[in-house]
Amino acid sequence: MDEYRIDSHKLIFHVERVNDWLNNGNIYPIYMEVSPVGACNHRCTYCALDYMEYQARSLDREILKTRLTEMGRLGLKSIMYAGEGEPFLHKHIAEIINHTKESGIDVAITSNGVLFTEKIMEASLKSITWIKVSINAATKETYAKIHRTKEEDFERVLDNISKAVKFRAANGLTSTIGMQLILLPENVNEAVLLAKKAKEIGADYLVIKSYSQHLKSHTRQYEDFKYRDHLHLNDELQKISDNRFKVIFRSNAMRKLEEKGRNYTHCLALPFWSYIDSGGGVWACSAFLNDDRFLLGNINENTFEEIWKGEKRKRVMEFVSRELDTNECRKNCRMDEVNRYLWELKNPSLHVNFI
Repeated sequence: MDEYRIDSHKLIFHVERVNDWLNNGNIYPIYMEVSPVGACNHRCTYCALDYMEYQARSLDREILKTRLTEMGRLGLKSIMYAGEGEPFLHKHIAEIINHTKESGIDVAITSNGVLFTEKIMEASLKSITWIKVSINAATKETYAKIHRTKEEDFERVLDNISKAVKFRAANGLTSTIGMQLILLPENVNEAVLLAKKAKEIGADYLVIKSYSQHLKSHTRQYEDFKYRDHLHLNDELQKISDNRFKVIFRSNAMRKLEEKGRNYTHCLALPFWSYIDSGGGVWACSAFLNDDRFLLGNINENTFEEIWKGEKRKRVMEFVSRELDTNECRKNCRMDEVNRYLWELKNPSLHVNFI
């Protein structure tokens, strides 16, 4: 059972914000993704953001903290630190995480886990709602091949997760500690073994998801990989799940890759989320980084409120509503399930009163 609704969406729990949007209110986002740094210590074969070139830049700590305080006041509910690079490469990431939580914003981290050291976990785990570690193999050899790093990183990551689980228990914390594998030709035969390892070291879940080709990515080697031949893995993986540990096999997302078209013709989800890159740029959609049609502003130059209420964002939203062809968008984009839900609200089917 996917209790975290990872293979679905959670906008249904934000009725008030959705109602404001339906009534044409100028809503602030519920969720945001932030890239603290552009650099990364891995060069994963599947990296969707390889076209960002892993730039050696990072967000200014004090400016970001000021904007976090502001965004919490404006109603932002959550931030996931991830993005172009490895978030734990930021020199002040623990301080940023703690300030985010102090600003009333829930914190999530997506990381390769190599730098999730005891020092960082002891300083920040109390402020993290969930952390998901990307570990795309069950053996050090396959791991090194996919992550394009040294083999010893594999055991280091497993050890860091195990230590985080023990630290959480010793300090009575509630942080969820998960792992994720992108199913690829190189690791498809290791998914079951990784699930067993994840359960053994005390992780709360393992997500197994599909690769989705990014429109701008240099990487093209997986764009024709078909998941229909591997859906049967779910049956074996569910045997490993129990009341404490879950394998979340994203079959819904895998099946959607085979669909022709979408049930919506316009993107409606953009008011509910945003993205800040490692240079401070605020984007309407993370699938179009470096495309100025989606650039809203920069937190180094303006407050978030000025950016969100500014003329530039107004023009972007008008472009999205009138001109953007969603067939150009990435399949299984971050907001696909949200868009399906919002489209039905705006365009209900017949007989909706017969609940």
